[in-house]
This record gives sequence, C-alpha cells and structure tokens, in this order.
Amino acid sequence: MDLRNIAIIAHVDHGKTTLVDELLKQSGAFRANQAVAERAMDSNDLERERGITILAKATSVEWHGHRINIVDTPGHADFGGEVERILSMVDGVVLLVDAAEGPMPQTKFVTSKALALGLRPIVVLNKVDKPDAEPDRALDECFDLFVALGADEDQLDFPHMYASGRSGWADAEMDGPRKNLDALFQLIINHVPAPKQLAKQNDDFRMLATTLGNDPFVGRILTGRVESGRLKVGQTIQALSRVGQKIEQFRVTKIQAFRGLGQQDIDEAIAGDIVSLAGMTKATVSDTLCALAVEEPLEAQPIDPPTITVTFGINDSPLAGREGKKVQSRVIRERLMKEAESNVAIKVTDTPGGEAFEVAGRGELQMGVLIENMRREGFELSISRPQVLMREENGQRMEPIEEVTIDVDDDYSGEAVAYALWNLEERGRMFLGPQAKIYQGMIIGEHSRDNDLEVNPLKGKKLTNVRASGTDDAVRLTPHINFSLEEAIAYINDDELVEVTPESIRLRKRYLDPHERKRMSKQN
Repeated sequence: MDLRNIAIIAHVDHGKTTLVDELLKQSGAFRANQAVAERAMDSNDLERERGITILAKATSVEWHGHRINIVDTPGHADFGGEVERILSMVDGVVLLVDAAEGPMPQTKFVTSKALALGLRPIVVLNKVDKPDAEPDRALDECFDLFVALGADEDQLDFPHMYASGRSGWADAEMDGPRKNLDALFQLIINHVPAPKQLAKQNDDFRMLATTLGNDPFVGRILTGRVESGRLKVGQTIQALSRVGQKIEQFRVTKIQAFRGLGQQDIDEAIAGDIVSLAGMTKATVSDTLCALAVEEPLEAQPIDPPTITVTFGINDSPLAGREGKKVQSRVIRERLMKEAESNVAIKVTDTPGGEAFEVAGRGELQMGVLIENMRREGFELSISRPQVLMREENGQRMEPIEEVTIDVDDDYSGEAVAYALWNLEERGRMFLGPQAKIYQGMIIGEHSRDNDLEVNPLKGKKLTNVRASGTDDAVRLTPHINFSLEEAIAYINDDELVEVTPESIRLRKRYLDPHERKRMSKQN
C-alpha cells in the first residue's frame, strides 16, 4: 500500500484537530454506528477542557489504496519539544491558517521548524466561511512569512486550498463545490513524497524514538519512524544513546501501528512505518533502537533550550496536607523526574536542602499544564515566580523574546475608560470570597497602591443590644478575582509563592510571619 507521512501544524485554535476529525470520518476510519466525540484526537482531559493540543498524537487513514499517517501537533511554542521531535517522522506538512486571523506568532514558530527540516508545505486556509474571512490577505501573509523564515524556491511554490474543517470540505478554488475533503486527500498524495526510507528495507533495522508512553500490561512503549530495515515481534535488538553508548539489549514483545484513532498489533514493521515498540526497560526519547550489528546511532533533532525556570517546593502552609495526599519532597521529585524522562523540553535539578526542585521549561503554559496534572494526581505544591533564563551568545548575554498579537476593541482603546476607573474600590480587588479558609501571610487581594497592606479579614461586626431592621447596612461584596493556574504564576512577585492543592490555588508570601518578612527584606 502506498504510504505518506504528514504533520498538521497550526496556531492554537485555528481548527487543526477539528480538520483531523473530518479526515478520519471521510476516510471511513469510524464505523457507521460509532459514536465519536468532537475533537476526537484530543484524548487528554486538559486538552478537551482548554480546547488546545498539548501532546502530539498520530493516526492513520486509508484513502483509495493509499495509507496516510497523520500527526496532530501542538500549536503552542511551550510544547515545542513535542513539535520538534514529531516533525522528524514526517515527509510533508499541512499548514492550517485561519482565513480571518492569518498566520499568528505560534504559526511562525512551528513553520520555522518544518521549513528548517526541508519539508514542503501545503497551505490550507481554514474557516473561509466566516463573515470576517479574508483568504487572499491570509495567503499573502503566508507567503511573506515563508520568505522571512528563509524558505527555498520549492517551499515557496506551495499549493493552497480553501476549507472549512467544521463543515468538512476543502477545494482548490474559493467558489468550488464544497462537498468533501477529497481534493485535500488527492493533494496530499500528489504533493507529499513517499518516505525515502522505503528504499532501505533490506538494510539493518534502525528507528529513532520520538515519544515515550507506558502501558499497564507491557510497560514502556517507544514510538518513532522506522528509518531502515524490518522488525518482527520476538526479534532481539539494542538501544543506543545519542553518543553511541549501548543502553540495553532486549526482545521486542509487541509492535503496534496506528489505525484510525486506535493502535493495532502487527507482526512486522518495515522502513517508513510509524510504529510503537514494547519490550525495553531503560531506553527513552531520542535513543536509537537498532539491530545488534549497528554501531552508529541516528542523529536526534536538537531541542530548543528552556526559557524559564520555576521552583517546585513542598507545601509548608498551615493548610498543608488537608486536600492532597502527596506532600513529601521525595514523591514530588520522583514525579518530576518521570516527567523529564518523557518530556525532553523539561530539565529538573535539585536545590540545596532537598525540599525544592528547579524545573526549567519552555513557558508558563507548559509549566501550568504540568502543575495542573500534578494537582489532579493529589499533589500539594508551593510554586515560585518564573525566572527568565539567560544564555551567552558570542560573548553577549541574551534573553528569550516573545511575539504577541493583541486585539483591542475600539471602544476600549486609547484613554482609560472613566466609568471603570470610577468603579475601582478604595482599597483594591479581592482574590477570594466569604467563608474561604485563610492563614497569616496569605495574599487575599491586590492593594490599590504599590505597597503591601497587612489586613485582618476575620474581624466581625460589633453587635449592640438593640438594632432596628432598617438601620443595619447590608453587606454587598464586589465579585472577587478567580486566578487560573497560569495567571497566578505570572502574577506573583519574587517574595511570593503559589500554593497548589487538588482543590485550591492560593497566593501567599514566601515568609508567612510579617516580622520575618521585614527582616528578610532588609537583608536582601
């Protein structure tokens, strides 16, 4: 069967996962009576809740005698470690661009990685049926983006299509029939080359591990593309590190290929296939799985260095241990080390004292996802303010930069809105409502001035002997601010922490006692 390996890349929320859903449906990957959830490729709970792709995932469809392996990649630079590894498994990319918004900052990040690998893009202008769609402008901006990223002539001569992923159609012309995605399937077959690895089926087996998973029955599972040779279940192979050091020798207990949304056991994998292998105990991401005769490892795609670092510490607040079960530093360390093993974009180092750990990563969203997963697993944590990581280049100290696009309604641009300012309360804004558990040193609101204000929110109303019903003022509270995890991490100062438990997110001072705070501020 003719084979194609492609990745679909896009900015967050440009309709990538929805388009993959339609490709699966129209290729017959689902039974006629099968109930399929919206955004079927987003299997992680956080992905479904936030509507974004966090983990790269592969699927496979069959269309008119061709098998197309499709990789759905994250659209955010914070998950770039996933993107960089996954793109090394494919031979072409479909770049999905919102016809109204055009290429966005995250589009630039992922596209630069694809172009650097020499992949030829197909541009799909999605959501062209939106009232504010401007497909011609979006197409021109895509061309300008490719030029700015140093695309070669072949990459600049890219084909494009107009589509609506939600409605399930794609056409070469704006006024096409708008029936189905057949035109996109055909363009993928014609434009994306077959894997060059197909010519190496008689060489020794070699495969670069790109993602790591765990199965309760077979243990560790590594996924990647077979670069050369063949592999059968029961065959003994070895794992080599990036520098060629032998890690282990093991017998392959299972080979799985992607079929639709699931994986299917197969007896043999050949060059060009994207498969998952089981049987190893030590091998991990970026290692080479190969025949015993092979001595040279495959070159692993370099991963961009971390840009921020966050300190994960034990929760030492007065409310520690009430909502979560996993509070010991040893358990926190084991969980972070396990994360770093499967996510090569994260680096974990111990701090003096052993009760806190420095976690370096790509951004606040990546850190927020890790912390959210840990709190759902029952962990309690104290999280520090993110610190930007500098690095030396050509003798100069460099810091990471971010591009951001901000859309502001005309009604709210320019001078500050007088009504909003007039409504600001005298003292500031509250972060919690009545009946919330509090303790000394906890941050309960934002002072309207630039200094900290010590307050006592437990002070009750003094009662008199006689009170007429009409003279007592009713207490009416302004709705308080609810921080998300990422907002809380971005909000705190250097002398503050975020307390994270399975049920709560609290802001607190690093030193709870006000006298100790004053003493430490003088020392610093």
